[in-house]
Amino acid sequence: MAIKNLLVLVILLGVLGVSVAHPKGLYLNYYKYRCPDAEAIVRRVTVQYVSHEPSLAAALLRMHFHDCFVRGCDGSILLKYPYNETERYAAPNLSVRGYEVVDAVKSALERKCPGVVSCADVLSLVARDAVVVINGPWWPVPLGRRDGRISRKSEVNLPSPLAGIAALKKKFFDKGLNTKDLVVLSGAHTIGISHCSVIHQGIYNFTGKADSDSSMNPRYVRALKRRCNPADNRTIVMDPRSVKKFDSHYFNMVAQRKGLFKSDRTLLDDPETKSYIYTQVATAGSSFNKDFAHSMVKLGFVEILTGNKGEIRKRCAFVN
Repeated sequence: MAIKNLLVLVILLGVLGVSVAHPKGLYLNYYKYRCPDAEAIVRRVTVQYVSHEPSLAAALLRMHFHDCFVRGCDGSILLKYPYNETERYAAPNLSVRGYEVVDAVKSALERKCPGVVSCADVLSLVARDAVVVINGPWWPVPLGRRDGRISRKSEVNLPSPLAGIAALKKKFFDKGLNTKDLVVLSGAHTIGISHCSVIHQGIYNFTGKADSDSSMNPRYVRALKRRCNPADNRTIVMDPRSVKKFDSHYFNMVAQRKGLFKSDRTLLDDPETKSYIYTQVATAGSSFNKDFAHSMVKLGFVEILTGNKGEIRKRCAFVN
């Protein structure tokens, strides 16, 4: 309860522009004196990219999530070396994109304030600002993360799109996140884009008998088959109505048994996540933006490096 109350305080003071420390060592306005234009620079470059290509908002949000779930929010997903051995080369991350945005932001910051702003903080801010560009919620981002020096492909064990509710809850609990965070952060799939290969089994051969997943709406299965033939791996949007706009419509899709992934559909298998979904549907997402902001603040604190741990990379793809 104390942590929850502190996060509420962080959000409130962030709106008011007041600096506050978190016990884990992050601060609002952390760069106020060493790089006062840092957040404005991040915002300017991010807006340039995402305004031109709105689908980058989902990509950058996904990158932040994938980073935080492996070794914490330390920018380790950004590392390239040793080649083919770091997190970005793991199978779930091969479709991650948006690295050019992070690199452009970091380059702009290095020109203004060399060696000051970490790549981990850049990624946290870029994810937030990208969502805002497509009319999503704003949330305060306490800063002061340092960059990890280690990135291993073998350590990437993310929540799977094929996972059931028990496995998903354990993944989130292991990172200090709860059941509500699970369903709220799943709502980001409203702007999500995937590939046909991820859903082939669910719509063509779910139990090995040329059948589809019975938890899926049959009309939705037919629509997906029209989009994805068995040999196809084209892209497919997770919420066709709002792929370019951050809103709560994802929950309407899930309630109608039109979740693209098993990890979406299984949210109806748990009383708490199911209740949240139906509440958002009934109230047109009345609390979703606030809830999402709160869960994103929590995500940003997962296993962070501060103080003398880690480093401030000069280039996000390489350790110093």
